[in-house]
Amino acid sequence: MKRIIGTTLACAGLLTATACGGSDSGGDADGPVTVTVMTWESPETNAAIKKALEGFKDDKITVQLIDTPSGGYGDKLASLTQAKKLPDLFWCGNDTEQQYTSQGLLVDWSKRIADGDGDFKADKFVASAMENWKTADGQMGGLPSLMNTYGVWYNLDAFKAAGIPEPKAGWTWDDMYAAAGKLANKGGAKYGLVADQLTSADAPFTMSLYSVSAGGAPFTDNVNHPTKAEADDKYTEGVSKLAEAIKSGAVAPPGYDASNVPALFSGGKVPMMFGGQWLAAGFQTDKPKIKYGFAPFPQVTTPTTLYDSVGICTPQYTANEDSTYKVLQYLNTKVWDAVLPAAPVAPPAYTPAQESYFTALTKSDQTTVVDTVKADLAAEKTVGVRFTTQWSSQVGDLTTAMYQPILSGKKPVSDLQAYVGKINDLIKSQG
Repeated sequence: MKRIIGTTLACAGLLTATACGGSDSGGDADGPVTVTVMTWESPETNAAIKKALEGFKDDKITVQLIDTPSGGYGDKLASLTQAKKLPDLFWCGNDTEQQYTSQGLLVDWSKRIADGDGDFKADKFVASAMENWKTADGQMGGLPSLMNTYGVWYNLDAFKAAGIPEPKAGWTWDDMYAAAGKLANKGGAKYGLVADQLTSADAPFTMSLYSVSAGGAPFTDNVNHPTKAEADDKYTEGVSKLAEAIKSGAVAPPGYDASNVPALFSGGKVPMMFGGQWLAAGFQTDKPKIKYGFAPFPQVTTPTTLYDSVGICTPQYTANEDSTYKVLQYLNTKVWDAVLPAAPVAPPAYTPAQESYFTALTKSDQTTVVDTVKADLAAEKTVGVRFTTQWSSQVGDLTTAMYQPILSGKKPVSDLQAYVGKINDLIKSQG
């Protein structure tokens, strides 16, 4: 699943070219300090970040962006971690932050952000993001920077042609499946809904949306440090309805190649798809051939959405924590005000910086995106998107072997309990 649009990095060294590693980035006690930054953004977004960072004024601090090869962020992060040459500030997912923090690899910012520096303090961030960035013992090896919100992208032209009401907040899962059934095999589209998040390795977590909205339990009690997984009656009901929708041909089955779905959606070949708000930035540039909209996830009773955020981490061996924190603060506040108007990829986790994001979308007539993102950020209930644990890949293997065959109709829904039991055995073994 794509977390933030753009994974290509461009070298945008600011002021001077110095060493890449955080451990080599300091000066003497009275001399200048170089704070290195590594992102996974596109060349265009990096150029905007570079320009915004020119507004950072501190005679004793120089900021340098580090180059990362196209598509190679994960590999470079792994090699820099092993070499103990991580930049002072690097873009990281919630899972990376949790794992690195628990291993003692990152600076713990929890006390500093709790105490606050003016308006830059914990209660100014989206609460769910801050909570999910804490380890079991309350440490925060980084700070969330951008929120990922999710919903259903829909082809408004196809809905009107089929006489289906436009999706909006409050629509139900039954509404969504009924619409998918009417849109399947129309206008060159095979399926009415392509929802990789409902059928991929993260699918069991996404189905928590149905259960929690209906008053049931989520798939797991905590994605960071779980004590159990479960599939109660409401969860089972949701899985059953999804399996029926797949069987009918309304929804694409597990194994469907979702890599090109946004392009197919733009061309009118996919009427509905699950996806994140980051697609709006690409649509703003590429101009799809269709009229489209973005709706919140359907509900049973209570509005419920996925929570997810990416952020910025700092290695434990950073040369000067105070200087690094000053740049981190600038990135999370002033930089987004300059970057997001041109590339509105996501709402900032730091709430005072969100206005520029919403203004940019409104100016580009993406009002349904604004409404849905705001609804997601205000949703009464939220559920996590995946385990962030080091053993999460083992859960993925179990999902492939036991959960996805249930959705495909190859195994009965009653096998959910055996699947959950295997995961609970795994959780206990990690103790």
